[in-house]
Amino acid sequence: MEASEKLAGIAVKVLEDKKGEDIRVLDIREISTLADYFILVSGKNRNQLQAMADEVEEKLGKENIPIKHIEGYDEAGWILMDYGDVVIHLFDQENREFYQLEKIWGDAKTVDLMPTD
Repeated sequence: MEASEKLAGIAVKVLEDKKGEDIRVLDIREISTLADYFILVSGKNRNQLQAMADEVEEKLGKENIPIKHIEGYDEAGWILMDYGDVVIHLFDQENREFYQLEKIWGDAKTVDLMPTD
């Protein structure tokens, strides 16, 4: 398993544990050099989105995977967490429907990195 796949898998597990909704992992390696994976997840409100972001950052930090950049945390309508090869997009429902990243990145493969344990 490559490092970016492992990182994405850890993030997906955290997002599931924090009750993230409609988690999608897009494999963009064949269509972009931006990253290997985009993870898209929805949350019910600002507090849940921030809690998911905090938990992802904490768990990946414990794995010695530092975050490169984070945007939108204070407003929490769309939090972007950049880990280099993996970019995590945490949305409230309104912003997810408005930006429609699944459609914009429609050529990407959706992959299953859901935890198996």
